[in-house]
Amino acid sequence: MTATLAVHADWSSDAAKRWMSVALWTSDGWRVGAPEPVGPLPDLFARLHARAAGGPVALGVDLPLGLPRAYVAAHLTEPDFPAFLRSLAGRPSFFTVCAALEDISAERPFYPTHGRKGMTRAAHAAALGLGGPSGLSRLCDRATPERPAGAPLFWTLGANQTGKAAITAWRDLLVPALATADPPALWPFEGDFLPLLARRKLVIAETYPAEAMRHFGLRMGGSKRRQADRAALGDAMAAVLAGLDARPDPALLAALTDGFGADAAGEDRFDSLLGLLCVLNVLAGRRPDGVPDDPWLRTWEGFVLGQTALPR
Repeated sequence: MTATLAVHADWSSDAAKRWMSVALWTSDGWRVGAPEPVGPLPDLFARLHARAAGGPVALGVDLPLGLPRAYVAAHLTEPDFPAFLRSLAGRPSFFTVCAALEDISAERPFYPTHGRKGMTRAAHAAALGLGGPSGLSRLCDRATPERPAGAPLFWTLGANQTGKAAITAWRDLLVPALATADPPALWPFEGDFLPLLARRKLVIAETYPAEAMRHFGLRMGGSKRRQADRAALGDAMAAVLAGLDARPDPALLAALTDGFGADAAGEDRFDSLLGLLCVLNVLAGRRPDGVPDDPWLRTWEGFVLGQTALPR
């Protein structure tokens, strides 16, 4: 097995809504526990390494890893996305969300702090010199025949935005980790997923739970925000685990039956397991561990682990 520990973290700017599902490889296959809080970020990687007992860790994260090519072409000179992340160690203002269009610049691209009349993504893109709203999106953010579009990276307003999650993860987790003597590897910028796991201790890849559902033919009958609708998928998700040689522990079986709890974090626990299924599927060789043949994806934009469908 290429990884000893497989993990997926469903990310949020709110620590109470950051949950992860963890699978440990054993002589009997994968053992999967119930979703658990991600916990403090400064020692997250150390805790995962300890659980892997020195083996490689495959970590999926539900947040953007990469930058739109239009933004890169207009503003950046670094050779690739990991180098850009390292450069942010001395540029804290990059993560300050802009309240008004006149505050936006290449050095402060995130917007807005709150909603107001007349606010549009087209105006946001124009303020960044990207021509039109499509310039805010990476290739993998766009709709495919299998799923709707994801939110653009720099947008920070609304329930589906990903900008605030990116800020938290980049600023508080990735930028400090990349400055250490033994940094994590970022897929796909440093190579394909499985070869990276053969030579690095921890490999991080972007995942998308909505994409993972399509990989397994799972259909949500209602809304993932409703406990009963999540519970209705419990048997199907248990069957997917069995097909991946992954045995859920009693606490996870209870969570599947219960719909991951009645509190607001239930959907986050649900998504954390969906993302883990995606990671396990790639580790099993059932989905690709690379990206389409486009140099922008390997140097700057990144991609979604296991995705094969391209934008419309």
